[in-house]
Amino acid sequence: MIKKALKIVLKAGGGLLLLIFIVSLVTYLFVNEPKPNGVSGDRAEQLADEMLAALNKPAYDTLAYLEFTFKGIHHYKWDRENNRVLVNWRKNEVLLDLNLKPESYDEVETTAYKYFINDSFWLVAPFKVRDDGALRFTLDVEEGRGLLVTYTSGGVTPGDSYLWIIDDNGFPQAWKLWTSIVPIGGVEFSWENWEKLGGIHFSTLHKSSILNLDISELVVR
Repeated sequence: MIKKALKIVLKAGGGLLLLIFIVSLVTYLFVNEPKPNGVSGDRAEQLADEMLAALNKPAYDTLAYLEFTFKGIHHYKWDRENNRVLVNWRKNEVLLDLNLKPESYDEVETTAYKYFINDSFWLVAPFKVRDDGALRFTLDVEEGRGLLVTYTSGGVTPGDSYLWIIDDNGFPQAWKLWTSIVPIGGVEFSWENWEKLGGIHFSTLHKSSILNLDISELVVR
């Protein structure tokens, strides 16, 4: 019943905003987990470096173009060289100039921008752990090594935190979320189905106990 309801909502469109509905629907499955405290410093920076090296951040930084489809409903053609993205969903097609301030967008452009920021994060978040305003902390976790990243600025919802669970090879296996859009802390999604394109590793499937998020039609150059 729950999965059927999720499919109906997903077909109606939406990215991370859908998690509001989803979490409300299945709150009984979860116990709110407080955000853990980590330690900043050399250990956290070394772990971030290890993950970036494993996924090949230098090669990612040289990408001129990235194309992908999120959950089969949002389609993106991202011209990283000129900082523009073509966003398609339902009957909408919007070409966004990412050099502009978000407050300059009209209503449809704002919707496209929010979709792009949220959906692309599920693809490229590991490469953004050193974005401006990102704070990094390390902590011990049962499943591997923990890297807690808090974004104090940028994106659509600054203040969000993500706990990466990283294996011995530097690859993220999962993350836990503490975000303003989801009222329950510590919801966990896997990072799996890794694809190597242009020498860069991308995770194309994220699973939780209530929802799977897939990324398809991935093209880089």
